[in-house]
Amino acid sequence: MSENYTDPSGNTEAFRAFAHTPEPAAPAATASRVPMIVGAAVVVVVLVAVAVWVAVG
Repeated sequence: MSENYTDPSGNTEAFRAFAHTPEPAAPAATASRVPMIVGAAVVVVVLVAVAVWVAVG
């Protein structure tokens, strides 16, 4: 058996220091969802127009 014993308390102490650090603050303003909603509406309108065109044609 080897004599190279590593004390786990060093790793535990490092982990505890990491676990108790405060998280960075989230950005105050989140990205607006308006462009995504407008894009989805445009896709829906195009799909309905294509479906009508295929049904009529």
